[in-house]
Amino acid sequence: MTLRFKRLLRACALGLALAAPAASHAAWPEKPITLIVPWAAGGSTDILARVLSEGLTQSLGQSVIVENRSGASGNIGTTFVARAKPDGYTLLVGSMSTHTMNQALYSNMPFDGVKDFTPIAELALVTNTMVVHPSVPASNLKEFIAYLKAHPDTVTYASAGQGSTNHLSAALFEKAAGVKMTHIPYRGGAPAVLDTVAGRTQVLFSAGTQTLPHVQTHKLKLLAVTEESRSPFLPDVPTVAETLPGYELSVWYGAFGPAGMPPELTARLNREINLILKRPDVIKKMADMGVLLTETTPEQFSQILARDADKYGKLIKELGITAE
Repeated sequence: MTLRFKRLLRACALGLALAAPAASHAAWPEKPITLIVPWAAGGSTDILARVLSEGLTQSLGQSVIVENRSGASGNIGTTFVARAKPDGYTLLVGSMSTHTMNQALYSNMPFDGVKDFTPIAELALVTNTMVVHPSVPASNLKEFIAYLKAHPDTVTYASAGQGSTNHLSAALFEKAAGVKMTHIPYRGGAPAVLDTVAGRTQVLFSAGTQTLPHVQTHKLKLLAVTEESRSPFLPDVPTVAETLPGYELSVWYGAFGPAGMPPELTARLNREINLILKRPDVIKKMADMGVLLTETTPEQFSQILARDADKYGKLIKELGITAE
């Protein structure tokens, strides 16, 4: 065997070795994909996940199956994905609460919301509203703040539980306005809404998907939204920041995989997801629920994730909020 022939064999072997991983990723997906939703079926997160499931099934040529693994404020389903193989066959629709808040709320977290995941795409922003019971003698935020200052510790606000986004929104409002309310935590968002509608609590910060139907029937009064800018769905409704500069709390949903997913799989999923989110029927379906679809690259979503984990982690510790 000549030296030239030996060199040729080594070059061929090296080429095959380098090509093998690319070929294996190029074949993805070769089996069904599981899309975990860490909350119960029926909510806006679950509905969005099922829209993605249907679209990805069509575009990828493999079944994408939604699996609800609820419990522990989203930690059960999210932990399952954090511990899965980073091969693109186990994905997650998570939220800012699971990935930027829970780390600061729980003392023994089974995952790190930033380090243990591959950010694929931010999916949507949910219009977060501030509503009061009609018995509250205020028609705007300035009047409500004046009422709170004149009646300290007499107004109650509901939440979906200790450490929930409802709780954080209200605590941040108290700090910004220099007022004090009494927190009444419930076991979930539905009973918190119902008791506010019934007048057993007076204030609620919650997604428009839960509050706006009651606003339309005049069972609740809408005072503001909590995002930095006015909602395109509610252009006449002011932000809290228009009265209390610097106040901002945005609730987002995002698609994740376990940490260490191959960049080419992440990029492909990002492209396919963004195409689904641009479909007019999908935009309308989610808009009817007060959900604004977004478009990001994995890098942009990674920056959003890191920024909010730092922001809300510091805020939660500063306010002394825990979920335990």
